[in-house]
Amino acid sequence: MTAADVALLLVAGVLAGITSTVAGLASLVSYPALLAVGLSPLAANVTNTTALLFVAVGAAAGSRPELAGQAGRVARFGGIALAGGAAGAALLLALPASAFERVVPVLIAGAAGLLWAQPRILARRGARPAERGPAVLGAVLLTGVYLGYFGAGGGVALLAVLAVAIPEPLARVNAVKNVSSGFANLVAAVGFAVFGPVRWAAVAPLAAGLLVGGALGPLIVRRLPADLLRVLIALAALGLAASLAWGAYT
Repeated sequence: MTAADVALLLVAGVLAGITSTVAGLASLVSYPALLAVGLSPLAANVTNTTALLFVAVGAAAGSRPELAGQAGRVARFGGIALAGGAAGAALLLALPASAFERVVPVLIAGAAGLLWAQPRILARRGARPAERGPAVLGAVLLTGVYLGYFGAGGGVALLAVLAVAIPEPLARVNAVKNVSSGFANLVAAVGFAVFGPVRWAAVAPLAAGLLVGGALGPLIVRRLPADLLRVLIALAALGLAASLAWGAYT
């Protein structure tokens, strides 16, 4: 790997880390960067998932005010995401990535719509508890599977599920999402380190950038109005869904 490749991955990591913690779309930046330095799609996928673990570390450090009092939520959703990530990593090593490509655009578009409708869903639900319900826990598990399998837009999907389940400011929900998704990446990274073609020379600069970007992202989220943040994330997710649909259906 050349010095230019290292520099590219470092910069891409910072941008991906910010994008991940703000909008849950890290792979939109980091995955193409890995392809650009010569990795195969499978190697880029497992290397990307392994490096993304460091976003959660940076986000946890940068989101301490938002995470205050939410240790129980992080443990509950993180544990479920971890189980899903293990299943997703096993699927990736057993099945071709093309097995999921036609479903992914629909998943991401649905997450964007769910996030867009979040205020109306919460207003209609009122004070009725939802975050411990089987529908929410099942959705978090399936999102963890997706994060371990492919991951592009998985952060948006997890944020959408948590945002309509947890009646808290979006910045606090986003902090839970950032750390919980890290559990899915953790177990997938362990599996890939043992069984997958991880390119460690690429992991190091990408992870360093992701760590920095993950810590910077919460500072941006903290200063953005919640409604603006929600709309920006939904629009970015729709753009990703359209891009993935073009690749899958054409």
